[in-house]
Amino acid sequence: MHPTARRLATLAVPTLAAAGVMLPAAQGATAAAASAGPRPVAVHDAADTKAEQRSVKQFWTEAKMEAAKPLDAPGDGSRRFASAATLLDGPDATPATVGPTTVKADAVAGSAAAASSRSPGAAWTAGGAVTKTTGRVFFTIAAGSDAGRNASCSGTAVTSANKSVVITAGHCVKIGGAFHTNWVFVPGYDRGDRPNGTWPATNLLTTPQWNSGEDMNYDVAAAVVAPQNGQSLTDVVGGQGVAFNQPRGRQMYAFGYPAASPYDGSKLVYCSGRAFDDFLSSEDQGLNCNMTGGSSGGPWFTSFNESTGAGLLNSVNSFKYNFANFWMFGPYFGPEAQAVYDAAQKTSLT
Repeated sequence: MHPTARRLATLAVPTLAAAGVMLPAAQGATAAAASAGPRPVAVHDAADTKAEQRSVKQFWTEAKMEAAKPLDAPGDGSRRFASAATLLDGPDATPATVGPTTVKADAVAGSAAAASSRSPGAAWTAGGAVTKTTGRVFFTIAAGSDAGRNASCSGTAVTSANKSVVITAGHCVKIGGAFHTNWVFVPGYDRGDRPNGTWPATNLLTTPQWNSGEDMNYDVAAAVVAPQNGQSLTDVVGGQGVAFNQPRGRQMYAFGYPAASPYDGSKLVYCSGRAFDDFLSSEDQGLNCNMTGGSSGGPWFTSFNESTGAGLLNSVNSFKYNFANFWMFGPYFGPEAQAVYDAAQKTSLT
């Protein structure tokens, strides 16, 4: 346990149905559970008292939010978190080495072309549910060389039994052995405005694989946020559905608040296209997408309706390879991600 963590526990929850959970955004969440055995989920107390919640909300002034930078935390040397501040430019000239594999620029470009995308990273202007359920995540890094620095990610309000769950990336709740502090979700963030309030986390949850070894294949997390003015999160902004254990290679829409150049974190950005399997060094899926730092934790939707802005959350922005900033990768939402979600939605708010 990191000395700054007030509590880090493992919560045993049942393995959920292999067929997955598919929850329409207009309906409540009822996760079907199977009895195949427990899966531990790491649970950390955040601002779990009213006094702490008031303090966290007061901490996040407009100036601090504007000054928060994307999390600058490289991966294994060949890749970088999607919340990193800088990424190398494109595949233009030189080969790049990933472990024992040398990837030529033409092969990289060919793979990117095969996973065609209508949008490499454009502002979302069609409105709909996604503009309220997606938001920016702000926190203070608690460990490593960046300890004490304020940073940003993205996240999504989802349907849940307690109406208070935000899904994001694992590194957006914990990095370097310690959970972040001052964690808040700002749904519908728009050019500095907070039209739907600021929601402090009472609990942060992540997969055991991310908690113990920061395994990129399980870079998934959830936050349970405190009610505001007597209302729960999804009573105010609605919630997107969630899908687990789905077929790979589906059409996806990815959203986030990229804050590194050429973006500034002021508006919601999206990419769309067919996902492809990472053939390099992870079990993740990839998508053509130019979003930069700050987009980490933003949602990937399958069955997304452009007219309503609603879909089924099926991954999150996680990392990019240093040599290929036109690709975004997100973890496969299998039993581990489902266990995090189920534990979060069962967390009491009292």
